[in-house]
Amino acid sequence: MKVFVSHSSGCDFINNLYKPLRSSQINKDHKIFLPHENNKNVLTKDIIKNSDVVIAEVSYSSTGQGIELGWANIFNIPIICIYQNTTKPSGSLKYITKTIVTYKDAEEMIKKLTDALDRSS
Repeated sequence: MKVFVSHSSGCDFINNLYKPLRSSQINKDHKIFLPHENNKNVLTKDIIKNSDVVIAEVSYSSTGQGIELGWANIFNIPIICIYQNTTKPSGSLKYITKTIVTYKDAEEMIKKLTDALDRSS
């Protein structure tokens, strides 16, 4: 599957999201697009439109991420939301997905994402 990963730019997404994903089996099983990898800013609308699923790390609020999730919703791309168990995500997420997963650390995040991706395929 083609997987687009959405997140706030206000968190340490390199160490807490990108590195765990790239070193996981998810990276071997799917084509993952990380929008800020290699310090690039890219236009994401067409990438989202051509994705099979969007993973959204929603521990931190972000206007840009909200726009991306709106595009995914309009394009009928399934959205998997994940968030750290020490944070409280927006209650509005329930209007765009039924898959909202909490995690405590990178290991649990990868395990739960693997399960959610398996259910999405």
